[in-house]
Amino acid sequence: MRFEDNSVLINAFRATRLQSVQMVEPLHSEDFSLQAAAFASPPKWHLAHTSWFFETFILKVFVQQYQVFHPRYEVLFNSYYNAVGEQFPRPKRGLLSRPTIDEVLAYRAYIDQAMERLLLQFDHPERLAIIGRCRLGIQHEKQHQELFCTDLKYSFAQNPLSPVYLDLPITEQAYRHPQSWLSFQGGLVDIGVPEAAAESDEGAFSFDNESPQHQVYLPPFQLSDRLVTNEEYQAFIDDGGYRRAELWLADGWSKVQQGEITKPLYWQDDGDVAQEYTLYGLRPRQANQPVCHLSAYEAEAYAGWAGARLPTEFEWEYAATQQRFSSAAERFYHPQAVSAEAGAENITQRKSGQGALLQLYDACWQWTSSAYRPYPGFKVCAGAIGEYNGKFMCNQWVLRGGSCVSPNAHLRPSYRNFFYPEDRWQFSGLRLAKTII
Repeated sequence: MRFEDNSVLINAFRATRLQSVQMVEPLHSEDFSLQAAAFASPPKWHLAHTSWFFETFILKVFVQQYQVFHPRYEVLFNSYYNAVGEQFPRPKRGLLSRPTIDEVLAYRAYIDQAMERLLLQFDHPERLAIIGRCRLGIQHEKQHQELFCTDLKYSFAQNPLSPVYLDLPITEQAYRHPQSWLSFQGGLVDIGVPEAAAESDEGAFSFDNESPQHQVYLPPFQLSDRLVTNEEYQAFIDDGGYRRAELWLADGWSKVQQGEITKPLYWQDDGDVAQEYTLYGLRPRQANQPVCHLSAYEAEAYAGWAGARLPTEFEWEYAATQQRFSSAAERFYHPQAVSAEAGAENITQRKSGQGALLQLYDACWQWTSSAYRPYPGFKVCAGAIGEYNGKFMCNQWVLRGGSCVSPNAHLRPSYRNFFYPEDRWQFSGLRLAKTII
């Protein structure tokens, strides 16, 4: 894919910007400033910040005598870029009743027009740099589209009325796919994206934290062919999983003792009725759907209880590169169970010595046991944009795969998601691993 005439890039830019606006269409005016916790940003802020990104890192840099839309937006919608300057306090973003949503949409339109004018300047001396920054800005906005879903769900869930973001009838997924194990020989394997490919202005996009490619030795291992289900996690709870200190890392057990975690986030029980809050409202909890919204501490405790462990991020990536993947034809905003068709096909393949990893990308992010650290030879980009990933490589864990709200452009083996081990508001689940002795 080449960007010789910029038409592909402009179309991708337009489609991404339009999708963000379409995603907020089901909201009411009162929803746009919702912020139930410091880690969750309001919908209106996401719309403005993604525009701020294009303005700050492209328009202000590459357009002579560029006129900003509003002089104070640099502070209001700066997320964490210290080199850019002051930031409005993150926990108080929900207090920004002004600018109004109409003003934010006008800001977006202003940025869109300025960006398209710039992208059409084929003789611009910094054209390749502009293309690279624009590609990053598009992927950055796609990340915020996913965050919009996770943040909105967390804020909506605080409301006893259990607000509905999307209204869709969901039928019971009765098929129960038996867990099986796929074996991988490992050895000396390539991990990550080659630097030359990552820096190219053509072809597939990757973030800087996916490079440089390097080799890792993996002893033989096994991965479960599917994710852990609600039913299986309920058995862990029923067996005293949240009362048995020996299953927990010390920091996780401290949170259990403090009453911060007693069950997966969004699980609710009304008498004998097991329910969970979803973006479709409060729904009966389905036994065969993947358990979701777990912290790394919960995932680690369950894995130990099940006689297994969490995979390393390198095991996960290597295994994923051995699989074929095609995105689901129909999109749901809640993780779905293994379908009867996929399960039957996998059982047949297993009998012939093959089989596949199911639910790799389209259900839940999968916790790994790996710390989020730079790959050997990783270099932080110069300037403020170097703060995008590099400065977060401390005290966080890596998740791999993708979730039901992840953009298709981010579903690839090398993608590294990262969160603090106590975080649960993302669509995070787990896949079990074992070491072959």
